[in-house]
Amino acid sequence: MIPAPNMQTILFATDLGENTRSVFRLAVSQARRYNARLLVLHVVEPLGSTGTAIIANYLSGAAADRINKDMAEDILTIMKQRVETFCLEEMAAFGLDWTPVTEIMVASGNPAEEILDTAKKYDAGMIVMGTSTRSFLGNAIMGTTARRVSRYTSVPVLLVPMAEK
Repeated sequence: MIPAPNMQTILFATDLGENTRSVFRLAVSQARRYNARLLVLHVVEPLGSTGTAIIANYLSGAAADRINKDMAEDILTIMKQRVETFCLEEMAAFGLDWTPVTEIMVASGNPAEEILDTAKKYDAGMIVMGTSTRSFLGNAIMGTTARRVSRYTSVPVLLVPMAEK
């Protein structure tokens, strides 16, 4: 028998794509339903090998490393501000005086791995995320990240489909 999930913590994973508002609203409603804290996670994929190679062609190794590190830190700071602003605007739109959002996190890495690691680290009882914000070949129905998270997690995943246009 599978034990009932612990719904004290819900992880909302976002890419801030076009479906984010509806997914966030569902995550908030689940957090309110279970009186759970809501963690918000945005993952920035690191600069790929092509971008790193372009920078390395114009700068020495140490200078390129410093620029990559500084850029990564700046991007994480900017994205955290964007996610915070988004959450505040959405909570104001809800007209809620109580917000279940207890922590906003921005990480750099593989999105699926970061989501899974964060869910495990914070003992999330549920992960809420959208299915996809892009459609490309086989990822049109469910994005790669959503597919990997739902396959490798041990907690329920609430996948919210793209809103119809």
